[in-house]
Amino acid sequence: RHDCFDRMVVDVAGPVAGYHVFYMSEPLTDPAGMPFSLRGGAKLAVAVLAHTEDVNTGAQVFTPANPDELVNVTGWNTFRQIKLVGASFEGITQFGLGVRARLPFRVFTLTGPGSMTRVVIDVAHRW
Repeated sequence: RHDCFDRMVVDVAGPVAGYHVFYMSEPLTDPAGMPFSLRGGAKLAVAVLAHTEDVNTGAQVFTPANPDELVNVTGWNTFRQIKLVGASFEGITQFGLGVRARLPFRVFTLTGPGSMTRVVIDVAHRW
């Protein structure tokens, strides 16, 4: 949490081929197109072009204890829920980010430390 925005960071061990972040009226899984629930007045779809498994062995390296509640955002100004929706289908990892309202957001990447890449999503507290 920051003074003017809430921040979600996706840490990736290595490079990220890209990302897509956008508001959607009804959250849908990719590629099946199945609806999923997400708390909040607005829903952001977050797709990071990065694997959640070891590309050599196929073993999952990202196995959260509770995919529906990746982070406890109780008491945050803007975030209502962060959910892992799909783990690495064809190298795309999908998250749902439930927010209070359809507020401005920005997305960017940071490199380091080492070969790590971080995808950063900031959502404003207000217009």
